[in-house]
Amino acid sequence: MERKAFTVLSLREQPQLLKVAAQWFHSKWQIPCQAYEDSMQECITSTAFIPQWYVILDSSGTIIAGAGLIANDFHERKELTPNVCALYVENAWRGNGYARTLLDHIRREAGSEGLSRLYLITDHTVFYEVCGWEYLSLIREDSGDSIRMYTAKTL
Repeated sequence: MERKAFTVLSLREQPQLLKVAAQWFHSKWQIPCQAYEDSMQECITSTAFIPQWYVILDSSGTIIAGAGLIANDFHERKELTPNVCALYVENAWRGNGYARTLLDHIRREAGSEGLSRLYLITDHTVFYEVCGWEYLSLIREDSGDSIRMYTAKTL
């Protein structure tokens, strides 16, 4: 699929996308749709910066990529906050820089809010390093499994 310049949209600024975005993230990560709706509603109504939710739409208005920024992504290291979560790009749109676009957008927005560092957990070993993230350590998820944690300075 040819890369086109699409804008990263914040659900805080586009609250009409809440239901469709919650359903889209649920379909990718199998976290209950209501959990996404609750977090997105907090994003829209809260004066606090966290949580934040972002999507990229194609020219027909369909979500092709998205990510969130939340306090904790279901792991034991509660002091390592905030966490980028639920980053996903539809298969047909992969390889076009949309994941990096989302990550950089989130890093810039967090930096403009005075945050200096972000974290994320993932099973991927190379992708985030290519995008400027540094491996921090293995941490334990709430489920008890170990997972890789990465960190990056805000932009």
